[in-house]
Amino acid sequence: MTTSNVAPAIAVRGLRKSFGDLEVLKGLDLTVPAGCVYALLGVNGAGKTTTVSILTTLWTPDAGQASVAGFDVVREGARVREAIAVTGQNVTVDTVLTGLENLVLIARLRHVPHPVDVARRLLDRFGLTEAAGKPTGTYSGGMKRRLDIAMSLIGSPSVIFLDEPTTGLDPAGRREVWSAVDELAAAGVSILLTTQYMDEAARLAHTIGVLHDGVIAVEGDEKTILDAAGEADLESAFLTLTASNPGNDKE
Repeated sequence: MTTSNVAPAIAVRGLRKSFGDLEVLKGLDLTVPAGCVYALLGVNGAGKTTTVSILTTLWTPDAGQASVAGFDVVREGARVREAIAVTGQNVTVDTVLTGLENLVLIARLRHVPHPVDVARRLLDRFGLTEAAGKPTGTYSGGMKRRLDIAMSLIGSPSVIFLDEPTTGLDPAGRREVWSAVDELAAAGVSILLTTQYMDEAARLAHTIGVLHDGVIAVEGDEKTILDAAGEADLESAFLTLTASNPGNDKE
């Protein structure tokens, strides 16, 4: 975790975004301290992907300000992209190449010195050394996702966006990904995680934010969320806090 005198990894103030007549973000405020794992929760269509797309410079906000790693997402988009990594819901590994070859390819594309050495260190870090020479098409879902996260670390990003990283994985695969996130957090990497799994948010995040009606409705640790909703478990709290959401927003 970070101390108060360190600039936040992500700072969002008054962020607005509409698609035609549909206003998705309605003055969103959000802060992710450096070294923090922040879980952004919301029903389908609440605007989680819209938020991530703006913060990763894919979309431009209609109003408000946002900075990532100290760089403005609109005025300094290139600097933002240099500082971040993004792992989406779909694994992006090449299933014909081996694990080692996938990592070396990305390292060379990013002009990282000694790409083979970098690749081998990442394979060891994520427990994939024994599978390094095997085509990734033979990997389990959890192994592919761990490799995907390892690939995103090439170039040493300071902020990582994990957009529903365990969607479609079995329990064993989810636990593998959780271990990888624990590893990143222990190394001081700042992470914005979107998820619909309450146990995942509780397990991984230092701070949880519930996105509802275009703003953060409640933010804090698990106890804060439970107290705000007056519920005994996080899933019930989430349902209570988002009960009036019509569920038809654009992501």
